[in-house]
Amino acid sequence: MTRTLEWKVGLELTEDGGRTKAEARLNTGTSTLTGHGSARCNPADVDVPAIGDELAASRAMRDLAGKLMREADREMEAAGAGTVPRRTGPGYGWPEAVS
Repeated sequence: MTRTLEWKVGLELTEDGGRTKAEARLNTGTSTLTGHGSARCNPADVDVPAIGDELAASRAMRDLAGKLMREADREMEAAGAGTVPRRTGPGYGWPEAVS
């Protein structure tokens, strides 16, 4: 079976007083999930807004990815398939490097 889907991800960033907040929204066409992230500038550091944007956005997308994985786990369990065992370590990179 071949199929093609397009899922839309939107990312909204808001900065106020050295704090950046991000909201990532995934629209699958049948459901929507939302992830949140934030970053703040240490008062002793130089304020570089792009860094706050990147940190807040990456944290929001990581939160969104976790919610999507939990949803997939629930659906696998409901279908009787069980879930994939959790690994320790980072959830990115090459799997053989995490073992």
